[in-house]
Amino acid sequence: MSNSLNSYKDLIVWQRSMELVTEIYKLTYKFPKEEIYGIISQMKRCAISIPSNIAEGRRRDSKKEFRRFLVIAYGSGAELETQVEISKRLKFVNESEFLKTNELLLETMKMLNKLLSTLRT
Repeated sequence: MSNSLNSYKDLIVWQRSMELVTEIYKLTYKFPKEEIYGIISQMKRCAISIPSNIAEGRRRDSKKEFRRFLVIAYGSGAELETQVEISKRLKFVNESEFLKTNELLLETMKMLNKLLSTLRT
């Protein structure tokens, strides 16, 4: 796939999603330990899935494949949005933690959406 970017690491959306992974790990560290195999595990998997799919898709050799992996990353982001909201409702996070994480997640989702729409044309 020819593109002016040399690596997925050059993509701002990949960089932001890596920040999101770090934030999710910090956030879930404070959750009740009985949630380790529940929401903690699920949130970490979803967060990791976002930059992982961006990277894998970027390394594929076609725009169509890249787009397919971005759709998967976007789906993982949607799952994570739900889990972050659940965490707030269960009071595993306070309002400021929720807002910080949610803002980073929404920024990542907007960037993914924009990249997806760019690849459609």
